Amino acid sequence: MNAADLGLPVDVPSTALFTDQYELTMLQAALRAGTADRRSVFEVFTRRLPEGRRYGVVAGIGRVLDAVENFRFDPGVLGFLRERGIVDEPTLQWLAGYRFSGDIWGYPEGEVYFPGSPILRVEGSFAECVLLETVILSILNHDSAIAAAASRMSAAAGGRRLIEMGARRTHELAAVASARAAYVGGFDSTSDLASGFRYGIPTVGTSAHAFTLLHDSERDAFRAQVDSLGSGTTLLVDTYDVTEAVRTAVEVAGKDLGAVRIDSGDLLLVAHRVRQQLDELGAKGTKIVVTSDLDEYAIASLAAAPVDAYGVGTQLVTGSGHPTCSMVYKLVARAQSADPKAPLTPVAKKSVGGKASVGGRKWAARRTDEDGVAEAEVVGTGPVPPELADRQLLVELVKGGDVVAREPLEAARERHIAARAGLPMSAMQLSRGEPVLPTEYV
Repeated sequence: MNAADLGLPVDVPSTALFTDQYELTMLQAALRAGTADRRSVFEVFTRRLPEGRRYGVVAGIGRVLDAVENFRFDPGVLGFLRERGIVDEPTLQWLAGYRFSGDIWGYPEGEVYFPGSPILRVEGSFAECVLLETVILSILNHDSAIAAAASRMSAAAGGRRLIEMGARRTHELAAVASARAAYVGGFDSTSDLASGFRYGIPTVGTSAHAFTLLHDSERDAFRAQVDSLGSGTTLLVDTYDVTEAVRTAVEVAGKDLGAVRIDSGDLLLVAHRVRQQLDELGAKGTKIVVTSDLDEYAIASLAAAPVDAYGVGTQLVTGSGHPTCSMVYKLVARAQSADPKAPLTPVAKKSVGGKASVGGRKWAARRTDEDGVAEAEVVGTGPVPPELADRQLLVELVKGGDVVAREPLEAARERHIAARAGLPMSAMQLSRGEPVLPTEYV
């Protein structure tokens, strides 16, 4: 069974209209001018990281591959374009047979990136590549922002478990993508069932304050929950008086109570008091989960607290203040024809105000020092230096229109842990600073 079997709105039949109108009007003009078939290279990159961030995290690659496969102009979509007069009839006929037949290379999901990193390289005719701009940027900008926030929170948590619980704070489909990106960035589970169904992410959840308020007493609520879910459940102890709630929780569930959750107050102080009380009551194995508008800074401030897990919502699904990565999709090289042997000419926008780009089809590699710690992101357009040949970052994702690099989400998560561990220790600092690695062009 999959999402489509249940009719859940976590998949869409076509991604063709997840685009800006000017992609189609450019296509029409290029078809009329005879330049639409010119072999072209587009690249996704960002000119800068969000202020204060030391590294970025690539997330959404798997979703990009799905989007490219589902980029089809079915009769309903073509009818909409015809009715609105968005493009002419020859263009509609061309779109009816659209299938991306080019190649895509990119940083694998979970890898880190820096300003100028060629995160994704899309190659094919101008016509087929330009149409993918908006949907690719939409996915990568959103998912990478969430994953970067998740990574910072994961680093701050220092190995303690993290629960994604932001579904109620964002669009219902964005919630699914956010949970996926958070898992890549280091979170352990999600409260969102659609995310668990679609991507296999572990799901968790027990009760809210409403459940306690429903019952005549807190004891009745705890008893109902334990009778239903067992003594290993997590009881919410801050509806009324925390001290009394913890005492009641242990009396009802016994010393094998799984966990208590604290959702308000001075979490540092309350966590210490609750830990002491639990130990005195003999519930030394009972864990403490804290929630309540956490971000990476709040998590770091609780490092000395006896906390076992954090639940994060709003700040995570909004990128902890940076909901986009400002990635762009630019034409960097093109040929005079569709001939695969025709030489590629580097092209680039020349602009003031920090919006210039570097032309040419690029490769990227990460140079490390003698201890294996990364020291520079090296980007080039010519031959790859022999000493960097085994450190190249781009991998083949799509070949001749066929996806060749699908992988389990767990692989992206593990890759990120390894990539982050290979950065200098200053990458984990939450204080504002420059990117931890310089980008060198050769």
